[in-house]
Amino acid sequence: MTLQLQPNLAEPGQRYFRDFTPGDDFYEALIETHRDLSDEQSQLLNAKLILLLANQVGDISVLKQALAIAREGV
Repeated sequence: MTLQLQPNLAEPGQRYFRDFTPGDDFYEALIETHRDLSDEQSQLLNAKLILLLANQVGDISVLKQALAIAREGV
């Protein structure tokens, strides 16, 4: 398995008319999840979310690819 780098967000049963709409929906949910949190709480939320999503992906080689790409230019 390789890391998916093309837009790959969707909601089952939902029809989208633009490719970016599912990404916008996710971004809105992410921002709402952080609303009214302190910086420390937001950092903790991000750490938990990363671990939950890493577990969902499950493939260590894919996770290592994602880590390497995320680190580029930082």
